[in-house]
Amino acid sequence: MSEPLKTHNGIAAVLMRDNVDTDQIIPSREMKSVGRLGLADGLFAGWRYTDPSSRTPDPEFVLNKSDHVGASILIGGENFGCGSSREHAVWALKEFGIRIVIAKSFGEIFHGNCVRNGLLPITLSVEIVDGLAKKEQPLRLAIDLESQTLTVAGTGETHAFAIDAYAKRLLVEGLDPIALTLKSGNEIDAFFERDRAERPWVYSAA
Repeated sequence: MSEPLKTHNGIAAVLMRDNVDTDQIIPSREMKSVGRLGLADGLFAGWRYTDPSSRTPDPEFVLNKSDHVGASILIGGENFGCGSSREHAVWALKEFGIRIVIAKSFGEIFHGNCVRNGLLPITLSVEIVDGLAKKEQPLRLAIDLESQTLTVAGTGETHAFAIDAYAKRLLVEGLDPIALTLKSGNEIDAFFERDRAERPWVYSAA
């Protein structure tokens, strides 16, 4: 389960590259465990550091810039999160502090992994994303998931975004699919109680 995401205000870091794959988000050499923690240091390791082994920061990389410290929104290009299905990419982003990724399009599996792990993927048109990327940086955005709107702070510029009802519920309530299923625990128990009475032979011990 994740912290519910209904509204969010934060600094957006612009990483306007197309086809950013999951191995660039978290290189395989940075995945030293199967757990969800301890991955933030390896996020974009090939780009954040001039030398990944010594962890020397590259001052030109957007997440290393002093005016982007604490950035919690990432703006990307086409096909963000393509490549392998590794959830580590989403876990690394989230542990680093990223709660929202805005892009022109997403890798399908990555998009699903975001939703199931409490990270909101927002797809906007090429024109809107390019417009956001060209604004004076750092850019502060306000996202209202319940009304499905994104607003540029200080300007009143607002854009609507689409999200399916299932994904929206998971994020707003801070649930993963298992937790959502367990919310129907009473109904599930009632079903099995009725079914056991109607078809007792199914539940007989071998």
